[in-house]
Amino acid sequence: MTDAVNRALSAYSQIDLETAVNSATPVQLIILLYDGAISALAAAKGQMQDMKFAEKGRLISKAIGIVDGLRAVLDFERGGDISQNLGELYEYMKRRLAVANLKNDPAGPTEVISLLNELRSAWLLLEEHDRNA
Repeated sequence: MTDAVNRALSAYSQIDLETAVNSATPVQLIILLYDGAISALAAAKGQMQDMKFAEKGRLISKAIGIVDGLRAVLDFERGGDISQNLGELYEYMKRRLAVANLKNDPAGPTEVISLLNELRSAWLLLEEHDRNA
């Protein structure tokens, strides 16, 4: 593809994402964040295989930033054990990704993608429940 086509596709996907974010419920926003982290980590694994370590590092940093943002919005007072456990899981994910980034170990992103997919599934169930309520 030409650079012009790539730029057009990128601009279109950015508009699509902005539209999704602007019309999303709080639960849908969480799901979008999970999607973003999962996507970044899947791409990082590809960059590891292609030995494009700078891009791999950028993508893992993006995923760590998303996970950090998810942790930052937890309400530890009202959320009790659930918030505490989620907070600890998010911290584990960040550490796992940092080590994987340093060692160029694709097992780290693979594990975190699996964890994020499990959490994402729970949020999808919550979204479905909210729609049917």
